Amino acid sequence: MGWLPAFLLINPRSGSGSPDADELRAAAEANGVRVHVLDAEDDPEELARGAEADALGMAGGDGSLAPVAAVAIERGLPFVCIPFGTRNHFARDIGLDRDDPLGALDAFGGTERTIDVGSVDGRVFLNNVSLGAYAELVHRRESHRRRRAALARLRALWMTARDRHGLRAKVDERPVEARVIFIGNNAYELDVFNVGERERLDEGVLHLYTLEGWLPSAWSDSKGERFTVETQAAKVEAAIDGEPVELDSPLRFEIRPRALRVLLPARQQ
Repeated sequence: MGWLPAFLLINPRSGSGSPDADELRAAAEANGVRVHVLDAEDDPEELARGAEADALGMAGGDGSLAPVAAVAIERGLPFVCIPFGTRNHFARDIGLDRDDPLGALDAFGGTERTIDVGSVDGRVFLNNVSLGAYAELVHRRESHRRRRAALARLRALWMTARDRHGLRAKVDERPVEARVIFIGNNAYELDVFNVGERERLDEGVLHLYTLEGWLPSAWSDSKGERFTVETQAAKVEAAIDGEPVELDSPLRFEIRPRALRVLLPARQQ
């Protein structure tokens, strides 16, 4: 595959080190990539949808990626992830060097693979959706402008969750009372205190994990192509790829196998 006429969006609010947005922009433009650095009022989806390009890229953290990836799926275009956030879990799981955003630009002339995405009520997610204590933590930190990136150590969840009974819900009509309900796009490595990596992104299934009981010692894992989660409240706080959102219950999750074309630097293959 030769160099593609491509369009890259940069979220300057995601970056927190070297390079900065200006340096990243200059490096991309030097290689023939058209770049738009987002302003606060910009709509990334609208910009990606209207761009005349054969590939779409997003430089940002995990929460910035999915809207542009969804447009890439909609348009049948390949997608490039440039790690430019705090944690960059998706970049890690597809094999990118999270500390080398400039090197990730080589993906625009790289090789393609197809991976799964998840969706909740039609909204694409690349990593996971969390309900319960973790989502409460994300919302609280956002409201105080002290939110850390997604998938922080779970010990903090119990300290911040004041409802002793946790989240009451039905998963496919099965009653569940859990501290956390966590729906992953493919399987995660989990222990009680930490959410880790994914070995693959093309398994073709969602994994629904629950952390149940007042002092839980292990995750329960169910897997399937779709799940319905109904909460007692009509509205539920959630974290989608680490970003705080409010969703209407019931929530309908499904996997979209190999829906996303991802370009990666050729040296990774």
